[in-house]
This record gives sequence, structure tokens and C-alpha cells, in this order.
Amino acid sequence: MSSLDALLAGFGNALQPVTLMWGFVGCFVGTLIGVLPGIGPALTIALLLPLTYHVPATSMFVMFAGIYYGAAYGGSTTSILIKTPGEASSMMTALEGNKMARRGRAGQALATAAIGSFVAGTIGTLALTFFAPMVVEAALAFGPAEYFSLMILSVVAVSAVLGNSMLRGLLALTVGALLGLVGIDLQTGQPRFTFGEAALLDGIEVTVAAVGIFAVGEALYLAWQGRESKAGEVMKLSGSLWMSKSDWGRSWKAWFRGAFYGFPIGAMPAGGAELPTLLSYYTEKKLSKHPEEFGHGAIEGVAGPEAANNAAAAGVLMPLLTLGIPTSATAAIMLSAFEGYGIQTGPQLFASQSSLVWTLIASLYIGNVILLVLNLPLVGLWVKLLKIPPPWLYAGIIVISTAGVYGAGNSVFNVGLLFAFGLIGYVMRRFDFPAAPLIVGLILAPMAEQSMRQALTISMGDWTTFATRPLSGTLLAIASLLLIAPPLWRMFGKR
Repeated sequence: MSSLDALLAGFGNALQPVTLMWGFVGCFVGTLIGVLPGIGPALTIALLLPLTYHVPATSMFVMFAGIYYGAAYGGSTTSILIKTPGEASSMMTALEGNKMARRGRAGQALATAAIGSFVAGTIGTLALTFFAPMVVEAALAFGPAEYFSLMILSVVAVSAVLGNSMLRGLLALTVGALLGLVGIDLQTGQPRFTFGEAALLDGIEVTVAAVGIFAVGEALYLAWQGRESKAGEVMKLSGSLWMSKSDWGRSWKAWFRGAFYGFPIGAMPAGGAELPTLLSYYTEKKLSKHPEEFGHGAIEGVAGPEAANNAAAAGVLMPLLTLGIPTSATAAIMLSAFEGYGIQTGPQLFASQSSLVWTLIASLYIGNVILLVLNLPLVGLWVKLLKIPPPWLYAGIIVISTAGVYGAGNSVFNVGLLFAFGLIGYVMRRFDFPAAPLIVGLILAPMAEQSMRQALTISMGDWTTFATRPLSGTLLAIASLLLIAPPLWRMFGKR
């Protein structure tokens, strides 16, 4: 079946009333989360992970995709109206968007952000549709040795990109890997690190760890701060939301340039959305016919970064679906959801779960349309939600987290584990340790161990198999380069 035929079948599934409802819910919740600063799609998806025990996989991932795309849309609202980015990737939008709002052009800023997000999101989804199968075909050549090397590369890249300090990222990854080894050793049948606790024989559930670190940990951190954040003045909307002919002429090229920055960089193992938004902003500043407006409310400075942000969101799904590599905190949580359903991401996903994957991709097209319809009319509502006191918001999160984890397995032990991970999450937040590498380590360590043992069994215990196989050796070389290049650059760059 060709990609186009598979996509049409995916649209048939995605347009089913129940699946469409879950997609709409995801888009609505995602936009809401994007509007509320500091919450983020990763925390929201982590909070909803207990639903994986009760909701079919297709519906759940359609909703998660809606949340992910919706958060990218919604983040522009607070960036423009109160200069408070909901996500780090919205920081560049805040620079020009808030200045436009203060000049009485909040409507035009929100409009170019919404339309640019739609255009770039659609371009990114098209690229995901037609390039993902090519990546899969190349990845089918992977054996156990290549998978082990790929996992080494992914954890190194994720640790380097998700934290301010590589040391902190690797420490978080190591803790996650140790926790991932808890339970029965599949090779020998011996229990490891269970301390005699029968509930740990099956290992630590990723759902419990993710909800504890991202949701409970964030709530405890807010309690430690002991104060509400000062959001600043909310800009009132006035005038028409529609863009003038001049606004359209200055925005459309920025939308396309932002999309072509966002998708390829978002698809890289060390990509993300922050870098393409930064590159897009400075490109627009350099190419603009009105450079004097930058710093005072240039519409290109909103259009380009917002397009790059949403195209990067589609790009992040490429390595997650085709190679099983999470390149953002949100992708790491989605990977744990796949794990919860017993679905193995990677090259075999398009063959073993073809219907799920193509329904998910089709839902991204539909979600872009839903978000465009939702985003502008509901701006007034999103702004009012900014007035919810943060302590109330996070108290509700703790209650929902506890009820969800207990309801999933009727286990008091899991509730205790939830708050233990909450304390770990608080400590990591307090001392600026990235949380995503810990979750990645928890998920990938057992898989890496299994691939390593299989490769050694095939090679009769020859460790050089990881270096002598061309693809495996190349991946290890790239991982080594990611580790040693930054300090060498700093060392010789100063001379």
C-alpha cells in the first residue's frame, strides 16, 4: 500500500465520530495548556497517561497529538498578550508580539500566529507523511547492534539538548537507567533492585514515574516558592482580528521560511523547537524591508518563529515514530504512552501498527483545521483563564494525579511511588536538573540492555561487533562526537 492510500485509510478512521471527538478534545485542552504559562504539553500528557488503561490506543494518541499541536498554537496567546511564553519555543514570539499588542495590533499578531501555525503545521505534516516511510525503509536494516548504538546516540543527544548542563543531563539519564533495570531480569529470571517488594517485580511503571515527576513535582515546586507568579498586565483586544493586505504580504514568506527551518531541525535527534524559532527570527530581521520595526512590533518577527515552532512539532514526531527516539520532553512522555500499550516504536511500527500510525498522521491534518477554527474566536476565554490562582490549579493536579494512579491499578504502593517520584521531580526542578532524560533512561535502558545482550549472543561475545558493523560504528561515532565536541570547541575556541 502506498503512502497516499494508507493516508486515505487513515482519514477514514480519523473522521469516525468517536476518534474525531477525541481529536477535538485534545486540540481544546492543548490550546488551553498552551495559554497557561508553565504547564506545558509534557505535563498535561503525563497527567492524562492513566487514561491509557481505559481508552483505545488510536483515540488516545489522536488526543495526545491534538494536545501537542494545540499547545504550540496556544503558547502564542500569552506571549503576545502578556509577554509570558507558555513554552521556551514561544520566547521569540513574545519579543515582537507583545510590542504589537502594546501598539494596538494584538489582533493582527494573534492572526498571523494562528494562520502561520496552520500553514507550517500542514507543511510539517506533509513532510511527515511522505518522508517517514523512507526513513522506515532505511531503518529496517537495523539489527540488535545497530539498535543498541542508536539508543546510545539518542540518550546522549536527548541529555545534551534538554538541560543547561550536560553533566546534569547525564546524571538524570543514569538515575532513569538504574530505575529502568528494576524488576525481573529477562535473561536469568532473577529479581533486581526490588528489595523484596513483590510490587516491583514487574518493574516501575513509566506512567507513575512520569506523572510523579512532571505533575506532582511541579506542584511541590510551586508550594516551595510560596508565591504566585506575577503575570503582568493582560493586553485588551481591540479592533479587528483580520490582517491587512500589507500584513499578508509581509507574513506569507515568513510562514514558509519558518516551516522549512522548523521541520528538519525538529526531526534531528538534537533538534527541538527553540533553535529554529531563533534562526527564523534573525532571518526575518535580516531579510525584512522594515528592519527598523524589529524591537518595536514587526509582524514578520511573529509570523516566522510561530511557523517554525509548529513545523518543529511535526518534525519531533518523525524520529519518535520511525526510530523510537524522543527529542523533546513531550515526545518522551508519548513514548511512555506507547510503552503502556505494549507498542514498540521504531522501524516496525509502520508495519505492525499501520492503522494507528496513519490515523494519527491524518488526525494531524484535521487537528490543524480544528485549531485554526478554535484559536481566534476563543482568545478572550483563554485570557480569562490566566486569572486562575496557581495554587488552586496545582492542588487540582495533585488530586487528579493521585486518583488516576490509584484507579489504574488499585495499588496504594503505586500512590506512594507517585509521591516518591514527585519528591524526585521537585528536587530536580529545584536544582535545575532536566526531567526528560530520566524518563528516557527509564524507558530505553531495558531495551538497550536487551539489544546489547542479543548482539553479544549473535557475535559470540565479541564486543567489537558494535564498532565493526558500519552503521553501528557510525552511530557510536556520532554519539562520541556529541559528547566531546562541545568541550573541545570551548577549549580551542578561546585561543
